[in-house]
Amino acid sequence: MLEKMARVLVVGAGMTGAASAALVRQHIPEIGSITIWDKGRGAGGRMSTARCPEDSSITADLGAQYISLTKEYSNKRQSIYNELIQQGILSSMTGKIEGPNNFDEPGTQHFVTPLGVSSLVKYFINKSDAKVKYQHTVADVSFDSDRKINVETKEKIIENFDVVILTLPVPQILQLKGSVHDLIDRETDLKCGLQSVSYSSRYALAMFFPPQTVLPISWSAQYLADDPCIRYMAVDQIKRGQANASVGQSLVVHTNVPFGLSHLEEDMESVKTIVMRRVREVLPDLPEPLCAKIQRWRFSQIHKAYKDSPGCLILNKAPLIILAGDGFSHSTFDGCLDSAEAVLKTVKENIEIQKQSRPTSGL
Repeated sequence: MLEKMARVLVVGAGMTGAASAALVRQHIPEIGSITIWDKGRGAGGRMSTARCPEDSSITADLGAQYISLTKEYSNKRQSIYNELIQQGILSSMTGKIEGPNNFDEPGTQHFVTPLGVSSLVKYFINKSDAKVKYQHTVADVSFDSDRKINVETKEKIIENFDVVILTLPVPQILQLKGSVHDLIDRETDLKCGLQSVSYSSRYALAMFFPPQTVLPISWSAQYLADDPCIRYMAVDQIKRGQANASVGQSLVVHTNVPFGLSHLEEDMESVKTIVMRRVREVLPDLPEPLCAKIQRWRFSQIHKAYKDSPGCLILNKAPLIILAGDGFSHSTFDGCLDSAEAVLKTVKENIEIQKQSRPTSGL
C-alpha cells in the first residue's frame, strides 16, 4: 500500500525521467522523497551536452538539436513553453536551416536551448527537488517481504522504494533481472509488445574549434538528403544564437540511420575517423579542430513505439512499477512530456485506489 511520504525512484535522468519527477513532486503531496538514478555521468540522456576536453567553455549538443512545437501541441503546451522562455531555458530559433527535413510542418515553431539542450532536462530535475545519483546502472528490480521494491545496481548498491518509474529504452528494460523480468516474462502479450518496440541507431560527432576560428559555413544547421554517411550538421553556437568570437565553436554532425546500423558494433575511434574524413570531403575548407568527440546512439529515436503509444504502462500495482519513456510515446520533447503526464495520472490513480481500499474504523 502506498503510504504518505512514499519513496519514489525514477530510473533515467533523461527528459521523461526529469519531467515525471517534476510533475509528481508538484501534484502529489503523498510523495516523500524522489530519487533519480542514471548510469551516465550527468543529466540529459539523449538530450546531452558535451564539453570540449581541451576547453570546457566550448560545448556541443550531441543528442537532440532543437525543440519543435507543432500546431498539434501549441495550445496544450503553450504555458510550459512560455515558462521555459521566461526562465531563459528556451528561445526562438533564428538561425538558417537548410536541406530537406520532416520538422518544418505548417504552423511549427522551433526553439533552441541557449545553455545547451541538457539545461532543459536539468531545469525539470531542479523543479523535482530530487536526489540525483549518477553512475548507478540498475540491474535488478525485485519485491521484498515488506511490499517494497528492492533495486540493485551493477555497482552492487541496493535500496528499497515504494514506487519505481523505469524510463530506460525498452531493450534495456527487457534486460533487467528480478521481479520485473518475471512479470514481463509471464505476460505474453506484454512481452511481445515490448519486444516489438524499435529504435533507430546513429553516431554523433562534435568537432571543437578554438576561439577566433572562422568556419566556412553560412548556415546554422543543414540536412543532407543522399549522403552515404551524414544526415545533419550544425554549428552549435550559431544554432543557439550564442555565437561569440571570444568563445570557441563546435560543429555537430549526425550520421544517417543506414550508416549507424552498418557500423553499430565497430570500434568508436574507427568510426570517428570515417565520419571526420567524410566531413572534410563535404567541407574541404574546414579548419583543423582543437579536438573531436564521438557518441554512439544505439537507441537514438523511436522507429516503432509500443502499440497505441499509451505514454506509460503499469507493470505492477502494489507496489507500483511503471514503464515509461519515448518508447511509449514518441521521440520529441512533447513526446517525453506526454509520457511524464501519463506517469503522473497513473500514480495519482494508484494512490486514490489504495486510499479507497484502506479499512475504515467504525464509531
